[in-house]
Amino acid sequence: MQISDTFSTILNLMPILFIWLLGLIFAVIVFTFIFDVTQSKNAILRNYPVVGHFRYLFSTLGEFFRQYFFAMDREEMPFNRAEREWVNRASKGKDNTIAFGSTKNLNIPGTVIFINCPFPTLDSDAVETKVIAIGEGYSENPYAAKSIFNISGMSYGAISKPAILALSGGAQQAGCWLNTGEGGLSPYHLKSGADLVFQIGTAKYGVRTKYGGLDDVKLAEIAKHEQVKMFEIKISQGAKPGKGGILPGIKVTTEISNIRGILKGKDSISPNRHIEVSNASELLDMIDHIRQVTKKPVGFKTVIGHIKWLDAILSEVNVRGIGSAPDFITIDGGDGGTGAAPMALMDNLGLPLKEALPLMVDKIMQNGLEDRIKIIASGKMITPADVAWAICVGADFVTSARGFMFSIGCIQSLKCNKNTCPTGITTHNKRLQKGLNPARKAEKVKNYVNSITKTVEIIAHSCGVKEVRGLNRAHVRIVQVNGKSIPMDELYSIYPKGGKNESI
Repeated sequence: MQISDTFSTILNLMPILFIWLLGLIFAVIVFTFIFDVTQSKNAILRNYPVVGHFRYLFSTLGEFFRQYFFAMDREEMPFNRAEREWVNRASKGKDNTIAFGSTKNLNIPGTVIFINCPFPTLDSDAVETKVIAIGEGYSENPYAAKSIFNISGMSYGAISKPAILALSGGAQQAGCWLNTGEGGLSPYHLKSGADLVFQIGTAKYGVRTKYGGLDDVKLAEIAKHEQVKMFEIKISQGAKPGKGGILPGIKVTTEISNIRGILKGKDSISPNRHIEVSNASELLDMIDHIRQVTKKPVGFKTVIGHIKWLDAILSEVNVRGIGSAPDFITIDGGDGGTGAAPMALMDNLGLPLKEALPLMVDKIMQNGLEDRIKIIASGKMITPADVAWAICVGADFVTSARGFMFSIGCIQSLKCNKNTCPTGITTHNKRLQKGLNPARKAEKVKNYVNSITKTVEIIAHSCGVKEVRGLNRAHVRIVQVNGKSIPMDELYSIYPKGGKNESI
């Protein structure tokens, strides 16, 4: 009886509630109308009060609708749905086979086509990918790197605590390395026991003096960690060649300010270059100094723009002696990355990796340094074909940042710099971070590395080689403007290690 009475009361109140709701909506419209016609900042809203707001609403929602409803599988930028779905399935350990033919347009200039061998390598004849030692013979503690595919620099600050825990845990399980990014070394990098590459950015976070110089005492303390295997000097990165890192003040928490040695809540803008380095000679001096202090391999990361400085640094190495060379060089593509950056730089500065990587490999080979300097390729490589292409060109290793972000749940919402990431990866909002379970995501990181490695091996065996690093430029053809493909070893005359493909 009571339930029936309550229901009847609600029904009786419905007309009144509806009138109140209409009144509220009308009041909001009137207030918005008055505000729009009296303000002077926005011409659209002043000329079209109330309805003008729909333009901004639809503009915001358009990004969502394009991604989920209108864009075809191969249309989106910077990564299309087909690529993201491959990573998603790989990270879950699911089957990545497809049916009914490829949806990839193979006629677009620049498309990579691998050359299958008529007599591919049998599984029984295949051999494991060899371990390459970085800095062997030139560093007191060379690093025996096991994985061809590793995690590129993403700093604590730019990404969250649970994201770092997930990546470091997955790296440990997969046997690959994790680059710390320029934000210093946090407890969350160290927790899992993963191999680490400590990146020294232009602001020298974590190893800086009060005035922004390099603190040798802090540097030596970092080097004491057995997990820290190498040191990478960041000259430039793909998101912003020629400009330093940008960490919005909203992301500079108390902990991050302590780790980086910067002020809490204040925007942190790194210098656009190392104050100690203004030429090739000084770069080699810095590499040698850090190697002496840390007793570990040291290299640098850069985006290729002007090519002549490469000649200068490699010529200087030949003058000083082979021991003065960097132990590795990381080549980043100039077409953007995980970092926040001015659009003008992300869109227009620096060579894409597909042009930069062959140039760097050729320069090193012309100077006879291919056995001394290891090449790490970085930039928009998230699928096995990307990785196999880089190995064919001459890279020894490949690193990825955004691929691993996808593996732990990134949905390409493009909010990385706003502390509002809906997946908890690039935000320090505790509520948003709750959705990211580090233990579960670490498993996905491991699966992703294993899937990449296995599929690159399948490509290598299809090309007729027994081991991944047997791939070279003769195994790849590049589609030209006329729609026809030509072998990469005809585009670039110098062959990477292994020479021509004798199995074709």
